[in-house]
Amino acid sequence: MISVLAWLLGILALIVLLPVLLLLGQVLLACLPRQAQPLGGNRRPQVAVLVPAHDEASIIHATLASIAPQLQAGDRLLVVADNCTDDTAQLAREAGAEVVERHDLRLRGKGYALDFGVRHLARQPPEVVIVIDADCRVGEGAIERLARRCHEVARPVQALYLTHAPAGAGTKVQIAEFAWRVKNLVRPRGWARLGLPCQLMGAGMAFGWRDLALVDLANGHLVEDVKLGLDLCQQGKPPVFCPEALVTSQFPASQQGLNSQRTRWEHGHLGLMLSDAPKRALAAVRQGNGSLLAMTLDLLVPPLALLVLALLGVNLVAWAAYLLFGVAAPAWIALWALALLGLAVMLAWARFCRELIPFSVLLYAPFYAARKVPMYLGFLIKRQVDWVRSKRDED
Repeated sequence: MISVLAWLLGILALIVLLPVLLLLGQVLLACLPRQAQPLGGNRRPQVAVLVPAHDEASIIHATLASIAPQLQAGDRLLVVADNCTDDTAQLAREAGAEVVERHDLRLRGKGYALDFGVRHLARQPPEVVIVIDADCRVGEGAIERLARRCHEVARPVQALYLTHAPAGAGTKVQIAEFAWRVKNLVRPRGWARLGLPCQLMGAGMAFGWRDLALVDLANGHLVEDVKLGLDLCQQGKPPVFCPEALVTSQFPASQQGLNSQRTRWEHGHLGLMLSDAPKRALAAVRQGNGSLLAMTLDLLVPPLALLVLALLGVNLVAWAAYLLFGVAAPAWIALWALALLGLAVMLAWARFCRELIPFSVLLYAPFYAARKVPMYLGFLIKRQVDWVRSKRDED
């Protein structure tokens, strides 16, 4: 009986060790010096910037104002006003954008809006389509960099997409900003050092027109961007990370808005990880597709808060078994996994986030993770499956 217990706990400890090793490897690679990619001498392709928007009247003008000055003659700025009940469409037209309106309450979600916009663009297709969410700001020169890079590599390109805590935000939002930076900057930067692809992040995505024909955009998946990146990679078009192009947004200041946003993202990630990762791994092996295997492994790294909770739980069980039955190996594996996670977090903070949050905030991380237990229990009991727009502060 004790030997069976030792094997079971050993397997459990190794399961939680795997994503920690992946995360630590990405962080170590990201810390290596990196040279910025030059724009290159190729011509700037014709661009269509596609902005899906659902009831974004309060912020659509600022978003379009960050995009419009970067467009050239022949480019298009298309807003898809998707099931809007406010004056998003009117405000977008007044800002100079081309606007199409979509009304279908049965098929809800960003994927359907993107599909609607792409079908509209098909009447006069551009060379490159760049997707910018309606709550984002586009950094100077980002459109130019994304368009040129996409044209150069003939693959989808992902900008650096960061979400910032609003002024005066509490510790909880600061930790969320740190976790976001690890996910969207540190990890893809590390993978890129090996020439591996990154996950698509939802905003700041550039696609060659022909690449969009390879995938089905019309879906209501909670993390349609991650699924889209995996689909394209499986079709031989792994996304490329372009940190020189910056796109930013802001976390909701309200607790309700923050909770709805995190629930959608994390339930979607966990659902995709459990349902899709085995199929993707099998397809990668069958195709000999190393890029797809790398993206699948990256998908297996859970949100930081969940990884912390899992490691604490496994350590508690493993060390209890050691004290009661003398089963030592699983306890030491679990403890090493926890120590390596701490090392990864420390390195990521020191190299990429020191100016963002003080070290004292990181000490609150275990309590932040504990406060998310109800959300993870909700995934087991009644997970969110329908797309719900995050509540804005102005709502």
